[in-house]
Amino acid sequence: MSKIQKAFENGKAFIAFITCGDPDLETTAKAVRAAAENGADLIELGIPFSDPTAEGPVIQGANLRALTGGITTDKIFAFVKELRRDVKIPMTFMTYANVVFSYGAEKFISTCCDIGIDGLILPDLPYEEKEEFQPLCGQYGVNLISLIAPTSENRIAVIAKEAEGFIYIVSSLGVTGTRSEINTDLASIVKVVRENTDVPCAIGFGISTPEQAKKMANISDGAIVGSAIIKLLEQYGKDAPKYIGEYVKKMKMALLTN
Repeated sequence: MSKIQKAFENGKAFIAFITCGDPDLETTAKAVRAAAENGADLIELGIPFSDPTAEGPVIQGANLRALTGGITTDKIFAFVKELRRDVKIPMTFMTYANVVFSYGAEKFISTCCDIGIDGLILPDLPYEEKEEFQPLCGQYGVNLISLIAPTSENRIAVIAKEAEGFIYIVSSLGVTGTRSEINTDLASIVKVVRENTDVPCAIGFGISTPEQAKKMANISDGAIVGSAIIKLLEQYGKDAPKYIGEYVKKMKMALLTN
């Protein structure tokens, strides 16, 4: 069992997304620790990219603030190495294929292994092109996380059969961002996933309230939240970690209630 799968052993998993370097790495570190201390089971660390096609305006803004502040992939690698001294829960990187390509795929993935990154999420990497990275991820023990979207349809079973770590189920079409309602028939997607793999699945995109998180976790194995956390960073800046801790605690409690 991979370290990522262990994040789902204690009931429904709460997964928090945080953009590295927004507003600075010191704040990112405090935010990650606050999330971990308050019940986050897994942390997705966003490596900023200048053209984040899967992101809505909130996370786009975080990318821009981080890049303007001088964030680089090397700085993030050094930051994670330091973070791993005390943060023990699984962590993944979420970024774009071009970031990995431009850095050098083997150098990037081997460094992930060295610093304690457990998985890699690349929302712009089509299933058909995952062989670009899969052999290297396998070699270095980094799970390449599969995404399943409402448009995946007849490919859901195939993607699920080859999945590792956990499966990221995209709740709705479009980009990341909070939504008042999620109307996709996610139960039928999860049913096909469950018929084809024992790898856990979590739902992301659009979740911001405890009620939404509980609803999504009731269908799947966990809930992923990004934009709502980034909004707190945008609103409170360096003071945001305290509020992020409170928010994560509230969300995790919602997943634990029957």
